[in-house]
Amino acid sequence: MVPLPGIALGHWHDAQAVTGCTVLLPLAGAMRAGVAVGAAPATRETDLLRATATVQEVHALLLTGGSAFGLDAAAGVMAYLRERGIGFDVGVARVPIVPAAALFDLSIGGAEAHPDAAAGRAACTAATPTELREGTVGAGYGACVGRLLGPTGYTKGGLGLAGWALDGSVHVGALAVVNAVGDVIDEDGSILAGTRHGERFVDSATLMQRGEGEGRPLTNTTLVAVATDARLDKTALTRLARLAHDGLARALSPAHTSYDGDTVFALSTGDVAASPDALGALAVSLVAAAIRRAVRTASGVAGVPAAAELPEPQPGE
Repeated sequence: MVPLPGIALGHWHDAQAVTGCTVLLPLAGAMRAGVAVGAAPATRETDLLRATATVQEVHALLLTGGSAFGLDAAAGVMAYLRERGIGFDVGVARVPIVPAAALFDLSIGGAEAHPDAAAGRAACTAATPTELREGTVGAGYGACVGRLLGPTGYTKGGLGLAGWALDGSVHVGALAVVNAVGDVIDEDGSILAGTRHGERFVDSATLMQRGEGEGRPLTNTTLVAVATDARLDKTALTRLARLAHDGLARALSPAHTSYDGDTVFALSTGDVAASPDALGALAVSLVAAAIRRAVRTASGVAGVPAAAELPEPQPGE
């Protein structure tokens, strides 16, 4: 697997509250970024990623649990960077630019606790370019999928990674924190993880069409970061983030619901020349692969089982 190129990855989690956060720190101190968001996002500083915004680089990216409360962790990331003199030079100080996005994990573990400034700082301190843990880790610690029948029907989500080298010279990596309303779908169309009735998966798209889940608060969100060492400006990165959203539709069903604040960041850490269209096509495949790896590598917590912990379906089921 190719790690996220030019990026150190750090995690923090709270096993009792069943939540966590993940930080992406550029090894060069800054990176260019774009974003595309879904219908119900919880975000911070994403307006600065518009192509028309003055700031051209960001200094970290935070992905966090805890719903909007978890955005507090960005303060710790900012403090960590400020102490190291990293940030946007405004003359009298350097202000770290730290976009952040949160997912909803308050329905398992403890709803009162969430990642805070200390958690963000701890994730930064732990960051390393060789961090490749997946599953129930960092922002994926409290992530779940399959929300339509309530908490008793959840299956564990998590954090997944996928990477590839395009033509052997341009590296692309995807990180997905999977916390979807619906199901994670394998390449053959079968359900890898999702809404459960007992120990068996039921098709979330069909349930939704039948009106299941109506009136239930389905607050979720899958978070994605696509990183490349190709040189892309903010306009190209925004386009790449939009294309990468197609990876969610390949691996999640239903995808892009009004309850999912699905947020995709695209990050550029290098200066290698590459075709934006080739990068986009690869990013779609890598996002889908990272989503599938997130649930394949997850382990159960707080009474929510991982897919690998459920019995194999019998023929005819």
